[in-house]
Amino acid sequence: MAYDDDDSKTPRNDSLVGNLKGYLDTRIDLVRLEVQEKVKLAFVGTVHGAAMGLIGLLFLVFLSIFAGLALNEAFDSSYLGFGAVAGFYLVLLIIFLVGVDKKLFQGLADKLLNNTIYKSDKRQA
Repeated sequence: MAYDDDDSKTPRNDSLVGNLKGYLDTRIDLVRLEVQEKVKLAFVGTVHGAAMGLIGLLFLVFLSIFAGLALNEAFDSSYLGFGAVAGFYLVLLIIFLVGVDKKLFQGLADKLLNNTIYKSDKRQA
């Protein structure tokens, strides 16, 4: 015998299941939007950082060329100024290789990036 009156198919249960499905779909969409927003922010930050790094590198290169040419003029030579600039960078490299520990940079990164995930999360607990 088949019963057409199945208790699990009442309009109230259908409405509840429909609301639950709608809620889950909305939550999934919300998570997708949050992930998309975070990816967009990371992309913008990366592109901005790369552009600033490139501009800074070009500035350093042209400043070094200027310093080399100015020192050439001061030394009355065509190459000693560039040698002095190269020597400066060599001394700087040796100082970094020998004297500067990675823990210094790790501490700086920890200070700058401390709890950035939780600060950017606008949801309330």
